[in-house]
Amino acid sequence: MGKVIGYIAAAILIFFGVLFVWGAFSESGFVGWIIIGVISIAGGLGLIWLVGRKAKSEPTELIQKIELSGDVNLEALSCESCGGALSPDNIKMVAGAPVVTCPYCDSTYQLSEEPKW
Repeated sequence: MGKVIGYIAAAILIFFGVLFVWGAFSESGFVGWIIIGVISIAGGLGLIWLVGRKAKSEPTELIQKIELSGDVNLEALSCESCGGALSPDNIKMVAGAPVVTCPYCDSTYQLSEEPKW
């Protein structure tokens, strides 16, 4: 919504700037109107540049919460490569799949749930 208002304000500035410059060359015009018109046009173009810039977006963090049915027992996770203890901070969601990075050996692999039967 802010961009739309910025573009409308820039269009108004440029429109009136052109009118001031054009009016300066009429019979009842003043030379000072050229300066006002040029400043107004420059302000409108500057506003277009300011509104049109893309802001650097911060990467958003996706938090996924899972509701589990029934009783759940927490088991300690250990690295498949070196056997080091892993914490929940070592697990990240990448493309919808849980991926773990070992802080000890820097190995990265996808977590998979094995059937219980």
